[in-house]
Amino acid sequence: MKSNGNREFEGKVALVTGGTKGIGKSIAMMLAEGGANVVVNYLRSRNSAEETVEQLHQFGGEHHAVRCNIGNHEKMHKVYDEIREKYGRLDILISNAALGLFTSAMELNEKAWHLSMDTNALAFLKGVQLARDMMPDGSKIVALSSLGSVRHIPGYAAIGASKAAIETLTRYLAFELAPRRINVNTVSGGFIDTDALKGFPSYQGMLEEVVRRTPYDRVGTPEEVAEVVVFLCSDRSRWVTGQIIVVDGGYSLA
Repeated sequence: MKSNGNREFEGKVALVTGGTKGIGKSIAMMLAEGGANVVVNYLRSRNSAEETVEQLHQFGGEHHAVRCNIGNHEKMHKVYDEIREKYGRLDILISNAALGLFTSAMELNEKAWHLSMDTNALAFLKGVQLARDMMPDGSKIVALSSLGSVRHIPGYAAIGASKAAIETLTRYLAFELAPRRINVNTVSGGFIDTDALKGFPSYQGMLEEVVRRTPYDRVGTPEEVAEVVVFLCSDRSRWVTGQIIVVDGGYSLA
C-alpha cells in the first residue's frame, strides 16, 4: 500500500468490525496510514488479528484487537467498553463484519434469517447506540453493504435482506444524528476479489459473468472499496450523509 503522506486522521480513534481480513483490513490499514489509532474487531483467528495489529504499527499510533462475536448483542458491549477504557473516545465507526448462510428465499428458515440480521443489520444499529455517547460531534460512521440489497443474487436472500436493512438504517441514523454533525453513510461494493466472494456456491461461473458485464472487464479490489470508505471518514465528506455509495466498476449500469 503506497503512502500519500496525508495524516488527516492524526489522533483520532477508529473501530473497524471484521477488520482483520478483506475489505475491513484494507480500511484499517488506510486509516492507520492516515494517523488514526485503530481498533480491529475479529471473531475467529487470533493469529490474523495479531498479524494485523503488527502491520498497523508500521504507521505509528496505538492499535488494538478485540475478539467478540458482534452477532451476540449481549456481549458486543465489551468492544465499546474496551475502547472507552483505552482511548476514552471513538471518532470513526466502520460497521463491516458480516455473516450469513447461502439460501434461496423459499428455503430461508429462521436460523439463517436471524444469523444475517443479528450479525449484519442489528449489530450496526446496536454498535451506533453503544458508541454514540463517546463519539464527539463531527464523527463519522460508515457501514458496508452489497448489491444483493437491491438485486437478486442466487442464494443471497438472507444476507441481501440484512444489507437492505443496513441501507435503510443509514438514512434514519443520518437524520437523527445530523444535529451533532455526525455523518452516516454506507458503501455498497460490487463483486470484490476477497475470500468472502470465493465462498459463493457458484463462484467461478458468477465471476466470469460479472467480468463480462462490468465495463472495466474485471472485479474490484478491497483497496478500491476502502478508499471510498476512508474518504467518507474524512472532513472532505462533511456534506455527505445518509447516502448509499455504490462501488462496482459500473456493473449495476447494465
